[in-house]
Amino acid sequence: MTLSSSFGISASALTAQRLRMDVISSNIANAQTTRASVVDGKAVPYRRKMVVLTPNQTDFSSMLQSQMSGKESVGDGVRVKSIEEDSAPLKPVYNPTHPDADVDGYVLMPNVDITKEMVDLISASRSYEANITALNASKAMVMKALEIGR
Repeated sequence: MTLSSSFGISASALTAQRLRMDVISSNIANAQTTRASVVDGKAVPYRRKMVVLTPNQTDFSSMLQSQMSGKESVGDGVRVKSIEEDSAPLKPVYNPTHPDADVDGYVLMPNVDITKEMVDLISASRSYEANITALNASKAMVMKALEIGR
């Protein structure tokens, strides 16, 4: 692993975690949105979105083979594979005065759990901070290596 590859790995992780925090923020902001989109002329509540991350290029079998053959190999970072909607059911809430209530008085609310979103947000934030620390450590190593030449 070279120092320049460590910069790329950390940068890809920073980008991915930033997008993850943005999606979580969107989920929290839309936790009460009952009219996120219209399908077949009917308003549909917001659905929780999740970021799916995947390694940048190297698959597990090729990494395993390179390690078993004695070659030094590291991954190439991470990338966002997709942003998917959570398939969990929407939450029916009894509120007959709500404009989106059905004939029985129930309103379908988004499947966003604020507690789960906050835990995910803390996790993404900690991961972001850890990658900044790794990036700064790599930068410090480069600076020390440059001082050797003086």
